[in-house]
Amino acid sequence: MSTTATEIRLASRPHGAPTLDNFDVVDVEVPRPGDGEALVRNLEISVDPYMRGRMSSAKSYAPPYEVGKVMLGGAVGEVVQSNTDALRPGDLVLHGFGWRSHAVVTPKQAAKIDAGAAPREAYLGVLGMTGLTAYAGLTEIARFQPGDTVFVSGAAGAVGSVVGQLAKLKGAKRVIGSAGSAEKVRHLVEDLGFDAAFNYRDAPVAKQLEEAAPEGIDVYFDNVGGEHLEAAINSANVHARIAVCGMISIYNATEPPAAPRNLGQIIGKRLDIRGFLVSDHYDLQAKFLEEVAPLVRSGEIKYEETIVEGLRNAPQAFLDLLAGANTGKMLVRV
Repeated sequence: MSTTATEIRLASRPHGAPTLDNFDVVDVEVPRPGDGEALVRNLEISVDPYMRGRMSSAKSYAPPYEVGKVMLGGAVGEVVQSNTDALRPGDLVLHGFGWRSHAVVTPKQAAKIDAGAAPREAYLGVLGMTGLTAYAGLTEIARFQPGDTVFVSGAAGAVGSVVGQLAKLKGAKRVIGSAGSAEKVRHLVEDLGFDAAFNYRDAPVAKQLEEAAPEGIDVYFDNVGGEHLEAAINSANVHARIAVCGMISIYNATEPPAAPRNLGQIIGKRLDIRGFLVSDHYDLQAKFLEEVAPLVRSGEIKYEETIVEGLRNAPQAFLDLLAGANTGKMLVRV
């Protein structure tokens, strides 16, 4: 076993869009597990938009990353050394100590996964946090009903792509997605079964959404915020439900966003707009896996992954994610 481990640390807090200068790549000695602990060699790590918020010192739902310390995130790895009977060498586990090549975990911090049921990478995406986010947001927060017209922003991403497919499988009247390139728009319609999709860079979002949903929308799953949220409010039917999962369009903003400017419509349309965190819905995990895992195995739910090779390339992968360069889940293979 190698005696050298690699860590990605936060070097400084970004102002506006992060750059590679905000990260340090450091080689250290492989850590040793103590009593009741195990050493995991990470195989893949998750790269997620919410991590941008943790790079800031502002108070938020997740504690900020510490400058000079390793960043945290989801990871799948193999136990290579263990001082606990609960985790044995060779076990594949899911844990929250990504952005490093090796991690020391306790049994409570790691969940064994069955790579025979689905590829191990799926537990970081479609069968992991992002899949559960899509499921909880659509079913619990947006209270989806068969016959709803559903609009999803960031629809080619790891969460949005599952939202749209689940809505179709559950009987949506129409599912519309927005994405940032012609190829992503093609992917949504031809591969994932969306009824309509548009490139938000081509024309104002409100105009394109109105054309795609002439009868209005009943559910909006928001991953983007800003202009997209304003457009969704314009197209919302009475009693529409908006599940706010993320607002990636403003994560790097240094000034307050210009939109939405039409919040007064919330009153007349009696809109229900609710933000949510997946961490509040882990009670749905078993139900989610029972319902969605068979759909993944059968191919009824398709998923994409953008995999970047090499832990040292994780900072660039993160910058690419914020710029929308990924399709589906962004992962780094350590």
